[in-house]
Amino acid sequence: MSERTPDLSLRWRWPQPPSREARDTLFMLALIAWTMAPHLPTLPVWVSVVSLGVLAWRARLAWTERPLPGRWSLIALVVLTGALTYWSERTLVGRQAGVTLLVVLMAAKTLELKARRDALVVFFLGFFLVLTNFLNSQSLLTAVGMTLSVWGWLTALTLAHMPAGTPPIRQAASLAAKATLWGTPVMVALFLLFPRLGPLWALPTDGARTGLSDQLKLGDVAKLATDDSIALRIRFTGAPQPANSLYFRGPVLTDYDGERWRASPGRPRPDLAEQALEARPLRYEMTLEPLQISWLPLPEFTVDKPVANPPLATLPAGPDNAGQWSLSAPLTQRVRLSGQALAQHPVRSLSDNARARLTALPPGKHPRSRAWALQLRSQPALQGATVPQLVEAVLQHVRQENFVYTLSPGAYLGDAVDEFWLGRRAGFCEHYAASFVVIMRAMGVPARIVTGYQGADKLLQDGQQVVRQSNAHAWAEVWQPEVGWLRVDPTAAVAPERVQQGQTLSAPPGLVLGAFDAVSPGLRQTLRRWAETLDNRWNVWVLSYGKDQQKQWLEQWGWGKVDAVSLLRLIVLIAATVGLLGALWAWRESRRQAPWQRLTQKILAELQGAGVAATAAQDPHTWALALRGKHGAAAQAATQALLDLHAQRYAPKNAQERGQNTTAWWRGFRQAMRSIPKPR
Repeated sequence: MSERTPDLSLRWRWPQPPSREARDTLFMLALIAWTMAPHLPTLPVWVSVVSLGVLAWRARLAWTERPLPGRWSLIALVVLTGALTYWSERTLVGRQAGVTLLVVLMAAKTLELKARRDALVVFFLGFFLVLTNFLNSQSLLTAVGMTLSVWGWLTALTLAHMPAGTPPIRQAASLAAKATLWGTPVMVALFLLFPRLGPLWALPTDGARTGLSDQLKLGDVAKLATDDSIALRIRFTGAPQPANSLYFRGPVLTDYDGERWRASPGRPRPDLAEQALEARPLRYEMTLEPLQISWLPLPEFTVDKPVANPPLATLPAGPDNAGQWSLSAPLTQRVRLSGQALAQHPVRSLSDNARARLTALPPGKHPRSRAWALQLRSQPALQGATVPQLVEAVLQHVRQENFVYTLSPGAYLGDAVDEFWLGRRAGFCEHYAASFVVIMRAMGVPARIVTGYQGADKLLQDGQQVVRQSNAHAWAEVWQPEVGWLRVDPTAAVAPERVQQGQTLSAPPGLVLGAFDAVSPGLRQTLRRWAETLDNRWNVWVLSYGKDQQKQWLEQWGWGKVDAVSLLRLIVLIAATVGLLGALWAWRESRRQAPWQRLTQKILAELQGAGVAATAAQDPHTWALALRGKHGAAAQAATQALLDLHAQRYAPKNAQERGQNTTAWWRGFRQAMRSIPKPR
């Protein structure tokens, strides 16, 4: 007799929690970690350590079914949390401090889950924590992640209301999903129809990064060269503009103390709008990300006030005499603009005071560069030269010498301009623009630095040209009498591809991204464009859905006057209609009967018509006996039909499925009942 061969296959299975309470607790802890995860990168490191440590501690207690810590341990944790919050934020009030306390105390609350009331507090704190994630970001990815969080919290709430047995989490998740789907039409209707109100408070959106600045010191702009986040999107009327003509004018730096260039708002020039009407403007629509600066980087040369959505109360009627569009407060929200730009710089005058200020250099600064400029100016070929000739002579020097355009030129010690211009000769746009302006001022030519963005991605997204933070650029402007300001981009002399084709410098990819590109070159860029396109559509269709979009949408559907009163009336009408339909559905559900109940009523009606006393509480076998006792052999066929129904009704489930069709049985039973004489 052969022995049984043992099963040597190894099948790994997830370890099962010891009880339902442990399982539900572990599910809730994982849900808390998922909900607070987007907050952790924006909070101090100690928040991640404390909150995740507390969640891990609580998970261990749940798995081992050990008692929860005492009251003094919780008090010590709360005091420690408050002290660390005050140490890192210097306050216990405010958005950042409030989110910090909420994240840590949310984790700490799980250490006192002793009653149903404590669980409900955790559930509703979880829903509130979901809302706070939108204070940092309102992107599509955040919306998807928090939708999953809401589904998870509804699942946990459903589990809490299923106390009997051990219902699977999948069943609770299915019920929560159905409840969410039932509420989705109401949510969509309120989003589309509720009157659009202005923001009750100002909050930064989408985790904006600082783009340009109103100050410049050699090395500052390099920090943006590796930032590929989107700064703006723009669509021109007609064909897209070439990269070498895409200049977005930001702060104009005129004041210089020898180390740092600074911008200062100029005087408004309302007469420039008339020039925009006389010339042929280039119309555009653009979306600006929250750049956290007080200057709008608009296309050169925008001289007419653009239309902003949402409206910017601080947007001036026109640019100042430096061509800047300055705001009284930093831009902290995404805004869409529709405007027009001229093809060339408007002609302006330059006063004597402005000329003196734009040719001034700090005493004792850059002696070698200033001496070099004077030596160049004194050459016989440049005696009586015009401003364009002087500019060309300086740019020719850049082309002939070993200047290098690089992302990491290294630190410049001492006099940065002298060391760059006459020494190392390695830098990026700000080195070339700042040194060029110093040289031109040393030769007595009014000059200034203009910062902004230059160029755009080669491929369009939704028909729009995308400008990134890596397109941040600095160039120069020089004054030519009787002509006005001339744009000069010294970077084009050493790196023409940067200006002509809009190619920006970028840091080499890391290990993961490098391996990704090695497997499929170009796939990473394709996926990024796909994700950015989706995010842009989310911004346009959802986040930018304001009063104007609501009015336009309702007018397309034939709605006449669109105001707050009419919208509220429409919402009330829809709510009343939905309530009436719900009441009708509830009434129908209350009168709905199972198939067996309907069949029972029809059988009882036939039996009562034949004079047989029968009730719904009896079974078909009892009905058959009563029918036989009343009519004898005349009811043989109907009696046998009832006995067959009884056998099928109380047979095993598989036998019921193999039984005859109820409709066919009813036709046979009714035919048999017609042969029975009716009582007078």
